[in-house]
This record gives sequence, structure tokens and C-alpha cells, in this order.
Amino acid sequence: MRGEYKVPGGKLVAVDLDVSDGRLSEVSISGDFFLEPDEALADLNAALNGLSTEVGVDHLASAVDAAIDETVSLIGFTPEAIGIAVRRALGKATGWADHSFDLIPPVTLDPAMHVALDEVIAREVAAGTRQPTLRFWDWDRPLVVIGSFQSVRNEVDPDGATRHGIEVVRRVSGGGAMFMEPGNTITYSLVVPSSLVEGLSFERSYSFLDDWVIGALADVGVRAHFVPLNDIASDQGKIGGAAQKRFASGAVLHHVTMAYDIDADKMLEVLRIGREKLSDKGTTSANKRVDPMRSQTGMTREAIIESFMASFARGHRTTPAAYSQAELDQARQLVDAKFATPAWTHRVP
Repeated sequence: MRGEYKVPGGKLVAVDLDVSDGRLSEVSISGDFFLEPDEALADLNAALNGLSTEVGVDHLASAVDAAIDETVSLIGFTPEAIGIAVRRALGKATGWADHSFDLIPPVTLDPAMHVALDEVIAREVAAGTRQPTLRFWDWDRPLVVIGSFQSVRNEVDPDGATRHGIEVVRRVSGGGAMFMEPGNTITYSLVVPSSLVEGLSFERSYSFLDDWVIGALADVGVRAHFVPLNDIASDQGKIGGAAQKRFASGAVLHHVTMAYDIDADKMLEVLRIGREKLSDKGTTSANKRVDPMRSQTGMTREAIIESFMASFARGHRTTPAAYSQAELDQARQLVDAKFATPAWTHRVP
């Protein structure tokens, strides 16, 4: 059996192994990493031989840690990376190449419907009734989408929201508020099975699931990089942020919003958090804080999204897809029963 794991920003780790009576045997670690002294490779292999095939990444990584001391340097990889490669060899964890992805282009909907579709599609991916899915948002009216744990009164100025006719919807993932007017951001949701991020901490899973879009940004001329915990930045400043939710049913929702062309003055009238973040940055100009994709690329929003979809399709097996009527019906029911209710929206007052 063979498993591979590419460390985001690091090196490839591969593990070849056999299984005998429910135990790992003949373990052989390889890759383009660096290891000093090189004799330590035998110790890494020996640390894994004999372990149960049922132990998780943490246990595997601890066994590797225990087999080395301060004289050993793992460069470009980690004990956790070895553990993930082992789990992939056993078929317990998966990689990008193990999946085909449904790719859904932007469809204009009420933004609350997109929040509900995140939950509907995650349920289907976990059940295996839909492939892992990358879908882009388009919406027909302005809205503020707040994170699952944010306080409405601390994040949203009610007078500004009323003045501009902007409502508030709470999403299922954490993170910060999204100020969304039609055409002002580029937003997508990626839903994958939990096996794709098995063994990764939340921080590492953010960078792992964002890795493809760093390449997609390069394709449109933006030199971008990941900033822990959940930001994407270019040489000219922050351009987007991610939010994530791991469902107990076996799916992970990862979505990203990038500023395209935001009315920053309006945003500051609606979002209290905008003022605080500007203060933290020592920035007096809202337009300086919000660094739109439009100014960095010179491209239309539609052209950027098309390029992003093409970039993802080049690196992954994809199938053009659409929402089923059943999915849209379920999403509408969720909007009425959950996402449009005061009990949900104000669950953190």
C-alpha cells in the first residue's frame, strides 16, 4: 500500500507499507524532504512498524516523535505529515486525486439561499449522494452574512443597515462578517469529505484547502499567499478570508470571500467591525483597507471567476454540475425554518 501527502509550502512525504495481522509492517518512508542525520530514516520507519492499523494520525505522529531526539531535524515535513501519508496508504484518509469534484458556476440567488445550500450540500457530500463540490455564489440583493459565533449588535450598526436596506443572516461557519452587495465580492464554497483533511489541525486545513486558489490567483496576475489563521493576502494587502465548518456527519465546508469592488464607505456605515479593523491597522482610508481584486487584475469579476474555475479544473478531476430542484427546495425550507428566523440570526445577541 502507498500513501502520499504534500505539505502545504513544504515537501512530499510518501509511505509504502504492508499490513500483517492488523499491524503495520515493512514501512518505508520516502520523499523530496530533507532529514538530518540521514540515518534517522531507519528510526522513523522502525517507529511505525508494528502499530495497529486503527490508530489515528496523532498516535502515529507521537510514535515518530518518540523515536527521534533534538539531534534529528525534519526539514520540509513533520511527524503529522508522515501520519497522514500512512492513513492514506491504509485508505483511511484521502487526497485530492482520490476525488472527482462537481463544479457549479455562479447562479443568482437570494444570499440566504447560498447560506442554506452550504448545509444542504454538506449533508449530501457526507452521505455520498453528491461528489465533493466547488460552487461560486451570485446574489440578487445586499446582505451582511455574519459568522456563527458573532454578536449581531457588536458587528452590525442597525441604523446603517436600515438606511441602506441591508438585512443580516447568520451562517453555519465561524469567522467574520461578509458585506455583500451584488457584484462586490468573489465568494465560493468548497465542500469535501472529512477524509481529505484527516489529521490536519484547523489551521493546517485552511492552508491545505486554500492552496489551489493561491495558484488560481497567480493565473490572474495576483501574487498571493496564505496568512494564518484564515486570510489570503497579496503584496498589496489582504484580499480575502476563509471560514470553515466541520460537520460530524463527515463533511467539511470551506468558503472564501475576496473583495472585488466594495463600497467601503457604505461598509463602514453598516459594519462596526470595519471601524475596529481599520483602527487596528492604523489605516484611515477604508479604500486602503479593502484592496479590491478589480484594481489588482484589471479584469471583470466574471472573467476572474471563469479563470478560477479553469484553474481548479486543470488541477482536479471535475464534472460540470448544477443545483437540483430538490436541493433548491431543501434550501428554501432551511431559509424559512432556520436562517431567516430571529432565533437563529440573534442566537448570539
